[in-house]
Amino acid sequence: MVGSIFRLESIRQDDPFGDMKIWTIRMRLCGDDENDLKKLYDHMKSKITRAEMNLMSLGLTMWKMGKFDLAEKYYRQFLTKLPSNDSSLSKLYQRFGLVANSKGEYDSSLEWYEKSLEIMMKTRPFDYVNIGNTHNNIGGVHRNKGDSLRALESYNRAVSLFKEANDENHPNMASFYGNIGGMYSAEKKYLEALDLYEKSLAIQKKHLPTDHPDLGLSYNNIGTVHDLLNDYDLALDYYDRSLKIRLKSLPSQHPDIATSYRNMGLAYEVKSELEQALTLMKKSKIIYEVALPVNHPYLLLIKNDIRRVEDKTKRVEAAERHLAR
Repeated sequence: MVGSIFRLESIRQDDPFGDMKIWTIRMRLCGDDENDLKKLYDHMKSKITRAEMNLMSLGLTMWKMGKFDLAEKYYRQFLTKLPSNDSSLSKLYQRFGLVANSKGEYDSSLEWYEKSLEIMMKTRPFDYVNIGNTHNNIGGVHRNKGDSLRALESYNRAVSLFKEANDENHPNMASFYGNIGGMYSAEKKYLEALDLYEKSLAIQKKHLPTDHPDLGLSYNNIGTVHDLLNDYDLALDYYDRSLKIRLKSLPSQHPDIATSYRNMGLAYEVKSELEQALTLMKKSKIIYEVALPVNHPYLLLIKNDIRRVEDKTKRVEAAERHLAR
């Protein structure tokens, strides 16, 4: 089986056996007709050096799979092994920031990123790429907190640093453009947002395999703008492209898949196709309940969505019964 490619289906914690904690990991051997996943595997493998094969890289893998508590556990184990002046601390603090942001713990996330940034500014102040990435991540947290002004400041700072490094074609610029596009979308500047999302997608297509999760994010973002422009059929087309990539490249319980289902459900709701909307929203809720903490904002939103659509469905059914009399 060496060199074989498996698709991760699910991870669950089973009942303990004595003092042992038992995890069941379900994987499926990919067939010869799934060569697209080999391209994705080769791309991701090229990003990991032998020196990084440790608890920190394992934690990053768990984060990418949507297993945020497991990721944090491995990072904390790794932290206990590092001396206070270790060169890996800055990167490790970044990873803690990623996990906290994904869990909705935004203030904690900002603290981790600021600690990472403080180390970088002291030890390698001209490392514009990594400092720029950190500002981009900080912007993402401010955006999640609803602080659009600080978010945009951080995103623009990231772009400026990459330009200062003469690296405007760096793959990470796709993320920066995408994030700024998100800010324009929040400000209802939809055409400007669409332009930036398409710039982001163009960069990604140059650097990434066709089923990379980042492409799924870009298609989702473009779909969101078309949704806001009331072009629901085109929005659903982009949401569907995003979902297909995510179903191929992510574990079945990943929250990004739930987001795709929710977005599609919202579009069908506006189109008054309530049965389809409810089906998709319930799929989203099932995944969010597995992947996210019980008080996560996304889980609260999807529960409200389902209640709203169920209420609409009841009103429609009542009206139909009344007309049938």
